[in-house]
Amino acid sequence: MTESIINLDSVNPIEFFGVNNGKLDLLKKKFPLLKILSRGTQLKLSGAQEEVNVAQEKIGQIISYLERNGNLSEGYFEQILGDEEKVDNFKENNSNEILVFGPNGRNVRARTANQKNMVALSDKNDIVFAIGPAGTGKTYTAVALAVRALKNKAVRKIILTRPAVEAGENLGFLPGDLKEKIDPYLRPLYDALDDMIPADKLTYFMTNRVIEIAPLAYMRGRTLDNSFIILDEAQNATDLQMKMFLTRIGPSAKAIITGDLTQVDLPRNIKSGLVKATRILKNVHGIGYLELDEEDVVRHRLVKAIIKAYDAADVVREKEER
Repeated sequence: MTESIINLDSVNPIEFFGVNNGKLDLLKKKFPLLKILSRGTQLKLSGAQEEVNVAQEKIGQIISYLERNGNLSEGYFEQILGDEEKVDNFKENNSNEILVFGPNGRNVRARTANQKNMVALSDKNDIVFAIGPAGTGKTYTAVALAVRALKNKAVRKIILTRPAVEAGENLGFLPGDLKEKIDPYLRPLYDALDDMIPADKLTYFMTNRVIEIAPLAYMRGRTLDNSFIILDEAQNATDLQMKMFLTRIGPSAKAIITGDLTQVDLPRNIKSGLVKATRILKNVHGIGYLELDEEDVVRHRLVKAIIKAYDAADVVREKEER
C-alpha cells in the first residue's frame, strides 16, 4: 500500500474538484482501485504503487493546466484523464490554437490567417508592428498574447498604453479628473481584459500594478523590462513619441505596436510616427511586421463592406486630386 499527498495550493480548488465535486467524481471513476480523499487544498491517494504513480502524473498535468489557464471544463478534465493519444492531441490543439481561457470557459484564439501570423511573429520577435483597419482583431490578439505570457510566467507584468488623442472631441471639456478624462480612451483595452481574466483577479492585477494601463505620455523616462507591452492606436503617436516608446523597451521585454493608418486623429500639420517607424524599422532583425485587411474583420459582417467602400472612395479621391 502506497500513500501520496498532493497539494493544490497553486490552483483554485473549486476549479480542480468541480461544482459539487463533479471533477473529483471523474477522477475517482478513472482510478477505482485507489482510495482518493480530499481535505481542503490537499488530495490524498492510497493504493498500489503503480496506480498511485499514474494518478499522480494525470493530476500533475491537470494542475499545470490550471496554473496556466485558470479554469478547465469537465470535458477537458476527462480528456486529460483519458489515454495518452487523446492527451497528446489535447495538448497540441490547445497550445497551438487557444491563446487564453477566459472567464466562464471562454476560449480566446486567433481566428483568421493574419491573426495566426501575428501570434507566430510575436513568438519569433521581440517587437511586432501589426497594422490594419478597425475590427481586424489587432488589439484583441495583442492583449491575448500578453495575458498568455503573464499566465505562463514569461513576463512579470503587462503594460498597455495608448496616445490620449482626441477623435473629434476635446479632452479639456470632458467632465472629471485626469483619470476620468483618459479612461474612455483606454476602454477597448479594459474590454479585452474583461474577456480574458476573471473580474476579481483582474482587480487584483490592476491594484498591484501587475497590469498597468496608462497614456503614452506616462512612459517617458521609464525602462519597461520583464513586461509585455502593447502600444495601441499607434497611428496617433507623433514621431518623437514613437521613438520615446521604442527606446523604453528593456532587454527582457516584448512589445506589440498596433495601428490603423486610415484613422489618424493628429492635427494636419503633425505626421504620424507610426508611418516613419514602419518604414525605417521594417527590415530590422528581431522586429516583425504584419498588415491585416478586411478579410480579418471579426466584427459585424457589414464592417467589411464599410471598409471596402471607404477604400474605394479614397482611390477615387486620390485620382481626382492628381
